[in-house]
Amino acid sequence: MAARLLFTNAGYAHSINLARSLRTGPEPVFIVGCNDDQFTLKRSDADKNYLVPPADHPEWGQALRWIVDKEGLDLILPTLDSDPESLSRVRKQLREHLFLPSAAVLELCRDKSRLIALLRSNGVDAPASHQVKDLRHITRIFQELRGRPLWCRVRGGAGSLGALPVRSPEQARNWIRYWKEMRNVAVSDFMLSEYLPGRDFGCQSLWKDGRLVLIKTYERLSYLGTGSRASQVSSTAALGKTVFEPKVVDTCVRAIRLLDAKVSGVFSVDLKENARGIACITEINAGRFSSATNIFDMVGAHNMVQSFVRLAKGLPVDIEDTYDAASDWYMLRGIDGAPCIFHASEFSDNINKIGKGRARVGAA
Repeated sequence: MAARLLFTNAGYAHSINLARSLRTGPEPVFIVGCNDDQFTLKRSDADKNYLVPPADHPEWGQALRWIVDKEGLDLILPTLDSDPESLSRVRKQLREHLFLPSAAVLELCRDKSRLIALLRSNGVDAPASHQVKDLRHITRIFQELRGRPLWCRVRGGAGSLGALPVRSPEQARNWIRYWKEMRNVAVSDFMLSEYLPGRDFGCQSLWKDGRLVLIKTYERLSYLGTGSRASQVSSTAALGKTVFEPKVVDTCVRAIRLLDAKVSGVFSVDLKENARGIACITEINAGRFSSATNIFDMVGAHNMVQSFVRLAKGLPVDIEDTYDAASDWYMLRGIDGAPCIFHASEFSDNINKIGKGRARVGAA
């Protein structure tokens, strides 16, 4: 029997990627989408769609409950970064249809400064960091962290919000002033961290009652939209590659176990190597799948999203080796169109080379 699912914020790329992953899996699905933006909802490829109030509206939870009951749905899947916390707020109305980490875990992971402090105090690799308490405090942070540049960013949110490498206290102050004056972001919402110059990893995992069920890793080789970003990086990869990195897995597993002894749900962890080549956790997105989830679902022995649905429904999941590592698969993404996923052995298929020039890698 097909799993019957509700996607929040249907029509955005995250929900389209989730639907793609589920529909390429071995088990049938029926997907219902909802959104408070009718234009975005028009792009949804769900089997059925509903226009609902915004998530901060007092009737949002009631609207979702009505859809779940009317359509006989099994599970609600959050798609955007803000969705897990929005769903957590109406957990009492939707409890049996949610598979989320606890409210405390969601709150902790939303604050990157608090999270990194917890990790470092427990010996888990994470960048040395300080919250910016006021603009005068910035000079002292530069003195304590010493290195140049430092990484300046907003403590919450997704997509490298407010992120910029800065070489001097004055650069950091000017950047934070701009965000305060033009975007109404408080000074205390910023943090400064040691700059991590190395490889960039994504690690996604599924948990049930404190037990690791499935985990996968990939490396970001280039980024979408960097030409318009001052930071020149993004959490969204234009070109990604599956990798076998047991040390990265170990770091992520240790970190997630710190959050809750009975942790459940999906966790997407971002890591970057420091100057010594040690992968450090920069953030943990709890309760939702990464926008790059297709590289985890369409490659390897197990489809992560379908495994998540089975776990949430209390169905058996036959996974012996929790680290499902299928090396040398690539995912190439652009602004429009489905991701292109291929193995390294297929790299030159249907490509005719002219001249002796060396092809660029990661120029998407």
